[in-house]
Amino acid sequence: MSDRDLRAFFIGGEWVQPDSTAEFPVLNPATEARIGTIVLGNEADVNRAVAAAAAAFEGYSRTTKAERLALLKRLLAESAARLEDLARAMTAEMGAPITMSREAQADAAVGHLKAFIEALEKQEERETLPNGEILVREPIGVCGLITPWNWPIYQIALKVIPALAAGCTCVLKPSEHTPLSAVLYAEIIDAAGFPPGAFNLIQGEGPVAGAALSRHPDVQMMSFTGSTQAGVAVTKDAADTVKRVTLELGGKSPNLVFADCDLEERVANSVMECFYNTGQSCDAPTRMLVERGCYEEAKAIAKAAAEATVVGDPGEEGERLGPLFDRIQFDRVQALIRTGIEEGATLLTGGPGRPEGLETGWYVRPTVFCDVRNDMTIARREIFGPVLAMMPFDDEDEAVAIANDTPYGLAAFVQTGDAKRAERVAARLRAGAVHINGGVYQYGSPFGGYKQSGVGREGGIWGLEDYQETKILHFP
Repeated sequence: MSDRDLRAFFIGGEWVQPDSTAEFPVLNPATEARIGTIVLGNEADVNRAVAAAAAAFEGYSRTTKAERLALLKRLLAESAARLEDLARAMTAEMGAPITMSREAQADAAVGHLKAFIEALEKQEERETLPNGEILVREPIGVCGLITPWNWPIYQIALKVIPALAAGCTCVLKPSEHTPLSAVLYAEIIDAAGFPPGAFNLIQGEGPVAGAALSRHPDVQMMSFTGSTQAGVAVTKDAADTVKRVTLELGGKSPNLVFADCDLEERVANSVMECFYNTGQSCDAPTRMLVERGCYEEAKAIAKAAAEATVVGDPGEEGERLGPLFDRIQFDRVQALIRTGIEEGATLLTGGPGRPEGLETGWYVRPTVFCDVRNDMTIARREIFGPVLAMMPFDDEDEAVAIANDTPYGLAAFVQTGDAKRAERVAARLRAGAVHINGGVYQYGSPFGGYKQSGVGREGGIWGLEDYQETKILHFP
């Protein structure tokens, strides 16, 4: 992929030169070297992309389910053929370790697609209600899709695929920090044979391109994944045109560790889950709440697990942590680690600065704090780095109270050897998902959160329905 390729936008089935001339460098976070340049789209570029999507909607919205399924199955073949390209792009643009990039980051292009194909195959487009009236499902219209840098293709797949499956047309604005994988995905969609204008790709910044997309009167739906602050901005921009808005936002997920679990396995595994993707996951279990009777042992296990974590070149095979995605995030994580120390949390391991021997690249030291209070900054704010906050609790009621004492509600985690306790505690946790004893998200399940973690659900039939309107036919 050449630098010139990155500057173009995919609009109306063609790679076109943007109206904007504002350039933005694409940097490799492991080397800090410039690997490309994109153009940051302006309002004119957004208008052009939306116009292409609106023109295409007239025809694409009338395609049959069978026709759309055939397109999705061609997309599946094209995606499978380009998985290695996608994985390497994400390793280069945001530092995902190559093994993880293949097995999780790129794999989402196929895993989510298979789940959406199954959902569409099973969904009835027309059904008779118990009262005898007819319900039909129709595509909502032109959709604006804004995706983040931390799981680039994962989030693109969760938005683009259900939009196209439902018969919608769309305009994708990925994070300006991760354009390589988005450009590859546009090539994959084009190769699959979707009609011109069904999918459009622009690059740009949230406050300019994202805001113009959110405000556009010809966009009927906005789907956004990112920070809670940015999600609020999208919602406000969309309000004047009363469009549907779905949001997948931040998290500060609690992880309740009870003394009756397999402590060695569950605590060590929990540390790795917190650090996965260099801690840059919105549902990471960053607050570890430990039953007081096993707190000291859990601290020792967590310390050892963190210190055994390999940090280094994301281009090398194997389990490791890569760098944070850019200098801004590096500085933010460093500042929050220092804040944790200043506010009186005990630094168990890690701390400020880069790991030894990694002076180039946005690498951070895997860090564990203990004796954290839930009113401390590191327990309240989403750090988005490999930083774990540990705190003790005395009983189940206190654990649940601490866990729910957060403005977020994306995910929660429970470690226990008691199946009844797992169900009981899960029922009291205000979160969109509860991971029990290492259970992980599966393709096709709904993903989303309570409270300030978002609105709506992505994935499977629930994600498909977000892009549909329901119409009732009243017959005499």
